[in-house]
Amino acid sequence: MEILAIILFVSIFVLILYGYPVAFTLGGISVIYALVFLDPITFAAFPPRIMGVMNNQVLLAVPLFIFMGIMLEKSGLAESLLETMAMLFARVNGGLAISVVLVGALLAASTGIVGATVITMGLISLPTMLKRGYKATLASGTIAASGTLGQIIPPSVVLVLLGSVLNVSVGDLFAAAIIPGAILVIAYLVYITMVATLFPGMAPPMPEEEVKAFTRDKKQFWSKVLKAFLLPMVLIIAVLGSIFMGLASPTEAAAVGALGATGLTMIQGRFTKAVLNAVMRETTHLTAMVFIILLGATTFSFVFREMNGDAYLTSLIQNANLSPMAFLFLVMLVVFIAGFFIDFIEIIFIIVPVVAPIFKSMGVDLVWIGILLALNLQTSFLSPPFGFSLFYLKGVAPDEVTTGHLYRGIIPFVLIQLALLLTVIFFPEIIR
Repeated sequence: MEILAIILFVSIFVLILYGYPVAFTLGGISVIYALVFLDPITFAAFPPRIMGVMNNQVLLAVPLFIFMGIMLEKSGLAESLLETMAMLFARVNGGLAISVVLVGALLAASTGIVGATVITMGLISLPTMLKRGYKATLASGTIAASGTLGQIIPPSVVLVLLGSVLNVSVGDLFAAAIIPGAILVIAYLVYITMVATLFPGMAPPMPEEEVKAFTRDKKQFWSKVLKAFLLPMVLIIAVLGSIFMGLASPTEAAAVGALGATGLTMIQGRFTKAVLNAVMRETTHLTAMVFIILLGATTFSFVFREMNGDAYLTSLIQNANLSPMAFLFLVMLVVFIAGFFIDFIEIIFIIVPVVAPIFKSMGVDLVWIGILLALNLQTSFLSPPFGFSLFYLKGVAPDEVTTGHLYRGIIPFVLIQLALLLTVIFFPEIIR
């Protein structure tokens, strides 16, 4: 029976790589195995398991954070942030790239939605950077890397889902992710500053006449700066501050964020019935996708455990005398490679439920594991040849930006992220 559980896991993974729908592959194959190999009485325990997942209050944060992110995408906040930030750093070599990283961090802390951030910044800033003489490799790499900061900087949908699967506090994951997220932003800025200093032709400053034209009216300029920074900061403080101060649960804070994002869209003068319809339609689509995959994953994990697959894997690890650190490196390698081929949602719902009990039996801190998995998933999101962030950016990039530019441009940022991942592995006190 234990061998059949492993065959179930492998067959599902192969079928997903082959292109079959994830949710129906997870649920369908698992049900077939259960019908053939398990006692029919076992199914009596399945409906309560499904309802237990659907009644999980923490998962209410998922549609609310998705709504918040998509509403902010429609608000025009990203455009005003990029425009204002670019002028603040206009006289500095690499100023545009620096502004993209900082805006990416602010958007990540406001939305947590990677695809929307990459596409928005790709549409707004990539043509401008190329027009200003930036090398396509540096410009595309900066945008793709900055857009994925939403994977690790709270409030992150990835962290919400990991908290649910690992059965740890989402608030604890949010708090633990702040320092690694800040280190990553600083590392990006240091790299861009070094490149722009050593090779000024790769990232020239903006023309002086454009800067003077934008800043001629000092009062209006600082009013734009204040408005551009104040609005997202109020939202970030409302969402994250309410969690860290103990005023609200992550789910309640997500509701505050959704309402706040709607208010910001109204302030920007972008709130219309058409915008609201589009936001609700996209939110429903993404939420339905997440939850149907979750139901399929719940079916898989139920059948896998009924077949004693988790106990078998635990005994294999124990008999192999793998230390917790050796097992961690094995899991990180599997997740990193899997990220080349399948989406982070599928990895969270397929691989994490299998390895989480083993980490727990080893006495490993699951909050630490959650942060490592989030950093790993973020890295695989960028890694050639199948990084999803690269596909998002290529879809909106001008014709002169080739796939080769994207691949070469992203490599330094992937190395930075891998360095941070190793740092958090060897110095876990960073997240505490």
